[in-house]
Amino acid sequence: MLGPDRRTMTRSEAEAAQIDVGLRQHMLRVYNYMASGVALTGIVAMVVASTPALRDAIFGTPLAWVVMLSPLAFILVLSFGIHRLSLFASQALFWAFAAVMGLSLASIFLIYTGESIARVFFITAASFGALSLWGYTTKRDISGWGSFLFIGLVGIIIAGLVNIFLQSSALQFAVSVIGVLVFAGLTAYDTQNIKNEYSELHDHETSGKLAVMGALRLYLDFINLMMILLHLLGDRR
Repeated sequence: MLGPDRRTMTRSEAEAAQIDVGLRQHMLRVYNYMASGVALTGIVAMVVASTPALRDAIFGTPLAWVVMLSPLAFILVLSFGIHRLSLFASQALFWAFAAVMGLSLASIFLIYTGESIARVFFITAASFGALSLWGYTTKRDISGWGSFLFIGLVGIIIAGLVNIFLQSSALQFAVSVIGVLVFAGLTAYDTQNIKNEYSELHDHETSGKLAVMGALRLYLDFINLMMILLHLLGDRR
């Protein structure tokens, strides 16, 4: 017969195993959302870039500004309204956001060669996978990176806006290099945060919305990392 201590340990081990299984399922759901969003963005971008009528209708008119700014509206709605939205509405907004991002990113096919875009995509995917895996498996608490990464992100945005007027290639290169470091750090940081936010006490609806928001954060890390690497490594037409 098992003693009280052994029964307690066995029950604790079973509960820990159940949590571990639930966490893996949750993370798989997050990655599936994120990967599907990236795929949808890529498909929409390629279709628009290869269809002259669509391309001219967007980038040859003031509609280009709407397309470029509308993803921000989706991010704000999802970030601040996720608790009031249903799971279905959250999912629909995420897919709509990924599609609109595809419209916005179609311009990269007009600037860079297809071969360099494919090359940078695979470099980004490999780097992102390694960084996210490290963020998931590391025992080190990297929550303290948050404030540093946020300051770096704000600095990149400000420097980028300043460089619109300065047109300095040296400043642009520095911003790009720092940007790679910031989004590399954010990939690991966000992965660990998504892992830590998970709890088996969440109901299906809440857990589903957490997966959508986690996918959105990782999607943004991936896309921004790819765009910066494309600027550094891409071959222009």
